[in-house]
Amino acid sequence: MEQKSLEVFESMPVPKAVFKNALPAMAAMLMVLVYNLADTFFIGQTHDALQVAAVSLATPVFLMFMAVGTAFGIGGTSVISRALGEGRMDYAKKVCSFCMWGCVIVGVVMAALFLIFMEPILSLIGASSDTWDLAKTYLVIVVCSGPFVLISNCYANVIRTEGESGKAMMGQLLGNLLNVILDPIMILGFGWNIAGAAIATVIGNVIGAGYYISYFLCGKSSLSIRLKDFTLKEKVCSSVLVIGVPAALGSMLMSVSQIIINSQMAEYGDMAIAGMGVAMKVVTITGMVCMGLGQGIQPLLGYCVGAKLWKRFRDVFRFSMMFSLILGVVLTVICYLFTNQIVSAFLTDATAFDYAVRFAKILLTTSFMFGVFYVLTNALQAMGAATASLVINLSRQGIIFIPALFVLKAVLGLTGLIWAQPVADILSILLAAVLYAGTYKKLSTQKTETPSEA
Repeated sequence: MEQKSLEVFESMPVPKAVFKNALPAMAAMLMVLVYNLADTFFIGQTHDALQVAAVSLATPVFLMFMAVGTAFGIGGTSVISRALGEGRMDYAKKVCSFCMWGCVIVGVVMAALFLIFMEPILSLIGASSDTWDLAKTYLVIVVCSGPFVLISNCYANVIRTEGESGKAMMGQLLGNLLNVILDPIMILGFGWNIAGAAIATVIGNVIGAGYYISYFLCGKSSLSIRLKDFTLKEKVCSSVLVIGVPAALGSMLMSVSQIIINSQMAEYGDMAIAGMGVAMKVVTITGMVCMGLGQGIQPLLGYCVGAKLWKRFRDVFRFSMMFSLILGVVLTVICYLFTNQIVSAFLTDATAFDYAVRFAKILLTTSFMFGVFYVLTNALQAMGAATASLVINLSRQGIIFIPALFVLKAVLGLTGLIWAQPVADILSILLAAVLYAGTYKKLSTQKTETPSEA
């Protein structure tokens, strides 16, 4: 790596280093948020709540592609950042190439499977007779961009390992901005409605992935996506997936749990589903920005682990925790104060609107802690703590959350379905803190400080 990039990881003042890596990552996630909101917003301008409900049903399915891209991205980032800290450039190149071609192969296979099993998938997600054709139209179109979604989500993370957070942000910015521009043109201008939203999504993902591919092909990177560097040897595959799969499971379980919520909520009608979909958009404002903070600091922490810079690791972690809590509180207060205004941008149906406001205010009760959670989980991933990462990601959206859904629904009905997430949030943060403390103590006692830390 260039000396300028090494400075970010080794000697730049901690606040400056955190902001330099985290702010572009947060901006990128903010653009992902805008992209996620755009489809629902412009579909909402059709004043057809059934189309909003259909997008709410289809989105968790499509997010599974993003989750798999995250597996390669988070796993690759963890391995590459530690390899760079150890001075193993050739190995870092092999990992980077594996991530690229893994995304291509898995993306094609996933797209084919989703198209083949589309009908059972629609039944599983709770599509009604009124939303079936709408949800199917959206999904059939967007799954065709599968490989590009994986590549875009993967390299938005991996490029940060070189200290190039700005370039990592640009790929997401270009793809998402194009999607936002095309949405009103295709949904409202051309009158293509939900199909227009899907086509805009496909084009945005293709452009985003194209930017990252061109970044490597133009020789701007010290890493590689060349096929000749692709290998499954030297534990390249297992090293990436042992960290990436737990991270992806968290995102995939988020989709699965949303599908379960929608299916459980189906008995309350399509307007309840539409309301839940928009309520999730409100709380996602805090979640996505805080997720960007966690992803932004992971390369810094991973490099410190590889280079055995434990004092710097502690300083970065502590500053990030403090910043994440302040950020989470500020964003949550803003979302709570403007819940009605945010919801009204997506829904005009009175019943769906009331559901969305009610659900959002419940979900926001724990969103101020999202930043703390993502800093803890990304710190675990940076340390290569595969088992701890797996436990955390299985717990928040699976082991804790899914049983809570059914228990709280049985006790509180519809309201119980919504309270399941705050309950899972609190328990998962406590679990993450315990696992982080144990992992850090184990690794740091094996440290060999460099002279600069003496």
